Amino acid sequence: MPDMIYEEKDGLEGVSEVPGVSIIMPFEPKMAIREELEQKIQAVFTKVEHELLAEYPEKYSTALTNRLREVLKQLDYSTFKQSIAVFVSPVFDKVYYLDIPVQEKVVIDENFEIRDLVASKKETTKFLVLLLNSESSRIFLGSASQFVRIAHHTPAHMMAHENNRPELVTHLEDNESGREKMLEKFLQYVDKRLGVILKVYNLPLFVVGTDRTIGHFTKKTHYKERIISYVHHNYENATDVAIQEAIAPNVANWKKVKERDLLNRIDAAMGAKKLAVGIEEVWKEATHKRGQLLVVEKKYRHTEAASETGTTFFRRPENTTAAPFYIKDAVDDVIEQVLESGGDVEFVEDGVLTGYKQIALIQYY
Repeated sequence: MPDMIYEEKDGLEGVSEVPGVSIIMPFEPKMAIREELEQKIQAVFTKVEHELLAEYPEKYSTALTNRLREVLKQLDYSTFKQSIAVFVSPVFDKVYYLDIPVQEKVVIDENFEIRDLVASKKETTKFLVLLLNSESSRIFLGSASQFVRIAHHTPAHMMAHENNRPELVTHLEDNESGREKMLEKFLQYVDKRLGVILKVYNLPLFVVGTDRTIGHFTKKTHYKERIISYVHHNYENATDVAIQEAIAPNVANWKKVKERDLLNRIDAAMGAKKLAVGIEEVWKEATHKRGQLLVVEKKYRHTEAASETGTTFFRRPENTTAAPFYIKDAVDDVIEQVLESGGDVEFVEDGVLTGYKQIALIQYY
């Protein structure tokens, strides 16, 4: 099954008095009771039906609501996706099954832009915190509503994991040189454990510790590109609540945190040779369904796109009435293709991607 599935049919030819209906909403059949999900869909349908009947001639609004009803009846409840985007017009309908969390949104309009779908994504404030000292490490999963410890490691855990004798820890700690070696060995172990967690939680990371501990860790870690910032302080004996309070100022401006995280991920992809930059290169990779994450400046547009050789690689569709979303330019086209292939899309402020020609695509790796 593809990462993103869509279905489309034609019909109701010649009806132009009624606009299209776009519905974006969470849809996780595998995580919800089917009856409850059906009730939510029915509530959305009823809302659309009332609005159409109130604003448009009954003949055409009834035809459109009947078509919408049939489309919603055929939704795939076996999907493992997180959300759906449904478009129904007098001449066309299409259903997307998406791998992104969204906020519910209903639009009745002639032109619903693909960017509006991205704007409907549900913003999640989630992050990781790694607390380091020579005696232990703690890893927390934080959000706007919770701060939970998900891992705790000590040198004893490390020695047991590596089948070393406990007395070896005492021997290494007998002198300053031994203590430094023990710290470096422990931090290498913590870094490995961190790598496992980062595979599960692809989130911004904050590192907390003393100057000495952080100094050693930055030399050993394989995940520098995941770190948003460091908090230099000794919280060795601090409670979990105290750690949460200490990190709060660093996540207060979530927009900046997210922006830094996206740039870090772009840099990491570039190092792995899995990054496309500039509209032509990005468009090419997107058409081959290689896009995992598209990052683009909010106001960036690119009409009638021609390559450096003068060959046009994108033309705006002439028949916009038979398209689920209003595609203005090559950027819109890329957005739709990335979403279709199961990827994600993030907008950043203008000027953030100047070094990447205003648009960058991280490929799967």
